[in-house]
Amino acid sequence: MPAPYKITVENAGEATCYENERVLVALERAQGFGRLKNLPRKLPVGCRRGGCGVCRARVLSGNYRTDPMSRAHVSEADEAVGLVLSCAIYALGDLSLRLEAPQPHKQTPNIT
Repeated sequence: MPAPYKITVENAGEATCYENERVLVALERAQGFGRLKNLPRKLPVGCRRGGCGVCRARVLSGNYRTDPMSRAHVSEADEAVGLVLSCAIYALGDLSLRLEAPQPHKQTPNIT
């Protein structure tokens, strides 16, 4: 079994993430064990499947793979600059990230 990866959350602490584990799960576990002490509030968690946008984060360094994420919350341009939903990414090595505030749902204009 490969060694676990270290997830460093900017200004908050560290989590341990195992192979094929969603980063959000690792963050929740770390918070439960008191390893993310500097978060201003409870870790934001919503649908857990890339649809609600609550768990937005910016990957500052490291490699990861993704499951599908709602384009209403993470556009292709967002994803290209490291904005992701932590429930939809899996670490492929050590990661550094910053938690981001959820964005309002992006609506497409009605064309009549």
